Amino acid sequence: MKVITLGEIMLRLAPEGYYRFVQAESLGATFGGGEANVAVSLANFGCEACFVTKLPAHEIGQAAINSLRRYGVDTSFILRGGDRVGIYYLEKGASQRASKVIYDRKGSSFAASCAEEYPWQEIFKGADWFHFTGITPALGENALKVTEEACKAAKACGVTVSCDLNYRQKLWSREEASRAMSALMEYVDVCICNEDDAADVFGIRALNSDTTRGKIDKEAYISVAAQLMERFHLRCVAVTLRTSLSANDNLWAGMLYDGKAYFSKEYAMHIVDRVGGGDSFSAGLIYALGGGSSMQEAVEFAVAASCLKHSVEGDFNQVTAEEVLRLCGGDASGRVQR
Repeated sequence: MKVITLGEIMLRLAPEGYYRFVQAESLGATFGGGEANVAVSLANFGCEACFVTKLPAHEIGQAAINSLRRYGVDTSFILRGGDRVGIYYLEKGASQRASKVIYDRKGSSFAASCAEEYPWQEIFKGADWFHFTGITPALGENALKVTEEACKAAKACGVTVSCDLNYRQKLWSREEASRAMSALMEYVDVCICNEDDAADVFGIRALNSDTTRGKIDKEAYISVAAQLMERFHLRCVAVTLRTSLSANDNLWAGMLYDGKAYFSKEYAMHIVDRVGGGDSFSAGLIYALGGGSSMQEAVEFAVAASCLKHSVEGDFNQVTAEEVLRLCGGDASGRVQR
């Protein structure tokens, strides 16, 4: 299966361990970003994964490309040019202290790129699936137009399109997100969201749930998924279900809906790094659905893949399909594999 993802890969700068920004005397540097994370996960599962973006021609841009090539991601359609790589700073939360992200990505090469620069027909030649997130069109009018043209080209080539709503309040308002994403949903087959995205972007709320207090009413998400399907004529809707006991300990599950609801088993996770958790869910879902798995098998694989990602440092989910299937099969002991 050949999957195309489109978005911005960023330089991630983070204090060591659980140091706060104001404490840190040094920052570790890695790379990550929603759609790039999905591409790496899929490459690790054995898929042909291609990431599309624009990066400057200097060494930091090259380092970002190298970080993708390391995992076998196809970088042949990454444009070069512009002035800067987007940056985000991450402070890991602990116990009742939440994690914090600060963005420094205005004027990045990707955000300033134009839809006409990308050879869409060539990009989607032979592709089976296209994935984007709501983060990409939030980067400005240029990025929104790039996303729209990519969606049009994907549909013209008969490619399945998935979108993770991924609302980011630090990038745009709810009104801006609703207007832009409502138009883009015309091209989407599979919609992925978390407990809050549907409410933030489309005003579709799960009654009797309060994520800030760790209260999740799973049955309410059937109504959310049904409303999304009806409004946007989707093939299916996937919802991640996170019960936050603290920054370190969460309960993690998911639902897939195609007119019938399929709930996964629930995992109790002690978190090493939660950034990229939703992206690993998207990658697992794409891999399973694209490979012909049943709806129940697909949601189980997606949730298990994401559960494992929460144990991995960095944005990228560095696990294999075999490891995910082992967890799906019930081996959650964490015992040493000898």
